[in-house]
Amino acid sequence: MQNKFVYDPYPLQVTMQRLAENLKARRLEKKLSTKSLAEMSGVPASSIQRFELKHSISLESYVKLAKALGYSEEIMQLLSEPKYDTMEELLEINKNRTRKRGV
Repeated sequence: MQNKFVYDPYPLQVTMQRLAENLKARRLEKKLSTKSLAEMSGVPASSIQRFELKHSISLESYVKLAKALGYSEEIMQLLSEPKYDTMEELLEINKNRTRKRGV
């Protein structure tokens, strides 16, 4: 299967910024300080502050924060279903479901 260009209207920095904004909004809705969220999640408050300001964080820390805020199910659902644009692509996905390695 050849590589296909996938249109993505969101540059990486825009995506990271949105994730940081969403996390901060959820934190504030629950009236949590960065210190309290740090205690709940095990992620240092400085990492939370850096993420909210500079949009940079490790995947492990992001998952810990999401779980601490009650988003375990949403994290588990991320990328859980195949995404396709054409019937041909869906057929190829279904054909490759049991693959253990890439090409």
